[in-house]
Amino acid sequence: MGKAQDKLVDGLYGLGWAGVKRLPEPVAVALGRRIADYAWKRRGKSVLRLESNLARVVPGAGPEQLRELSRAGMRSYMRYWMESFRLPTMAKERFGADVQLKDDHILREALASGRGVVVALPHLANWDLAGAWATSHIGVPFTTVAERLKPETLFDRFVAYRESLGMEVLAHNGGSAFGTLARRLRSGGLVCLVADRDLSASGVVVDFFGSAARMPAGPALLAQQTGAVLLPATLYYGATPKMYGRIHPEVEVPKTGTRAEKTSVMTQSVADAFATGIAEHPQDWHMLQRLWLDDLEERAQ
Repeated sequence: MGKAQDKLVDGLYGLGWAGVKRLPEPVAVALGRRIADYAWKRRGKSVLRLESNLARVVPGAGPEQLRELSRAGMRSYMRYWMESFRLPTMAKERFGADVQLKDDHILREALASGRGVVVALPHLANWDLAGAWATSHIGVPFTTVAERLKPETLFDRFVAYRESLGMEVLAHNGGSAFGTLARRLRSGGLVCLVADRDLSASGVVVDFFGSAARMPAGPALLAQQTGAVLLPATLYYGATPKMYGRIHPEVEVPKTGTRAEKTSVMTQSVADAFATGIAEHPQDWHMLQRLWLDDLEERAQ
């Protein structure tokens, strides 16, 4: 991406953050839906990839059902963006009312244990809104990792945005964040990681909807190294502005096996929890990139 394009991309996101947050909520919702429908009708690469991914999640779906599902998926994806642009200006009291997580007592009890907690989430609904709920409703700040975006100014915008919601944001940079995450957990802290797509070469191969995919080893390794509680969580949208979700039971460290074997078993358990949530609400899974290994190998050929 050249400097001119970098500046354009950063400017567009800046316009979104500056403009959308000033819109009345119904207007922002309607705008997001119009943008989503326009992108869906164009049938670009991202929409086609989303449809291809959804075909694995709903294998019995015919072409028409997949098209409708991808349309709902694009609307969900744009809802994420419209909400994200508006989140810093929303009253914190709303987070407790707008976000409802089933079995959130599992998270509260894990935090009370003092062991530290790793929450692993897929790209479902709005994970930033869930984070705002945790910092405001439970009253626990947490640490997360963000993919380093280009241009650098865009990455800085994302960091500032998430920090305004009470998050500590570390750059995903070749594993250097791992030590900081481990220290936070050893002090009884909360770490939240979006973990359904591996961004490194050290991911763990899992069975995901019947085919091989690679997911990050980080959540399982952190739990093993620090003794932290590993909790998968899944989210889904209801009618605006509600978002729902579930805290899944702890993924425990196996009592036997090598470190690699334990990591493989634990990451598979996380993937299984993700698959449960995604299968129940496929339209809210914002996976517009290649994920499965055979899709990645096809691109490499």
